[in-house]
Amino acid sequence: MNVSEKAAYIKGLMEGLKVEEDKPEGKILKAMADLLEDLSLSVLDLEDENAALNEYIEEIDDDLADLEDEVYCEEDYYDDEDGLDDDDEAYPCVELECPACGEPVYIDEEDLDKIDELECPSCGKVLRLVEEEELEDKE
Repeated sequence: MNVSEKAAYIKGLMEGLKVEEDKPEGKILKAMADLLEDLSLSVLDLEDENAALNEYIEEIDDDLADLEDEVYCEEDYYDDEDGLDDDDEAYPCVELECPACGEPVYIDEEDLDKIDELECPSCGKVLRLVEEEELEDKE
């Protein structure tokens, strides 16, 4: 039995007792039964809204996970033993270690040749991807 059904049951019990509503005790019992009914409807509405919000949050979480995979080239594509997970497609990325914080930084292999420096998402320090001599040769 849910909350609304329980409130209706209590209201039915009260009506079955044939409580006289013009007496103080009857007024109190009727008011309490009405309050229980209102509260039960409010609880049911909150439960529905909560379920809808949970679904929405799960959708946002899934979208965010997809975005993180796309932007940060997450390590979930790799396992510890032989490189690629059997379930995942190959996603070519390179793992670098930030010299400042020691956290791994992932970059797409295609982007590796195109950029000279990268900001660490953990600490914000700018990482140089090429040596200074190589930068001078490019100029």
